[in-house]
Amino acid sequence: MQYLAVILGIFGLEFGIKKHIEETKTEGQEEKKCRGALIIRKHHNRGAFLNAGEKNQKAVMVISVALSALLTVVYAMTLGMAGKGMLKWGLTLLLGGAYTNTYDRLTKKYVVDYVSFNVPFRWLRRIIFNIGDFCIMIGAMLSVFGYSR
Repeated sequence: MQYLAVILGIFGLEFGIKKHIEETKTEGQEEKKCRGALIIRKHHNRGAFLNAGEKNQKAVMVISVALSALLTVVYAMTLGMAGKGMLKWGLTLLLGGAYTNTYDRLTKKYVVDYVSFNVPFRWLRRIIFNIGDFCIMIGAMLSVFGYSR
């Protein structure tokens, strides 16, 4: 039950943040937070990571839905397994992030990204994330480590 609560929490948090970003920010507008370490700005990502597949949005959407469904089945199968806590938590984070980004793709035809790191490397500063992206990355790492243990 705690895993489901976290998935719903990630989805709800992202839904609220993305709604706020969509309503209050304009594309290109920047706002620095956390003593300038973070840059908040709205970006409509019409592809996948780093806008990959931007020219074939339908394929990105289909792949996103298919992977989310497949991971949901794998996740459901792990819930009955004794142990494997790291794997379960990894899949929990991964699905929380995947569901929120897939929801955006299905309802808006793009994913709302909104945070960058204010680092000296210009190329890295241009990459815009959302919380779902971080959940996917951390969840994928935990899942790999948890599966291999």
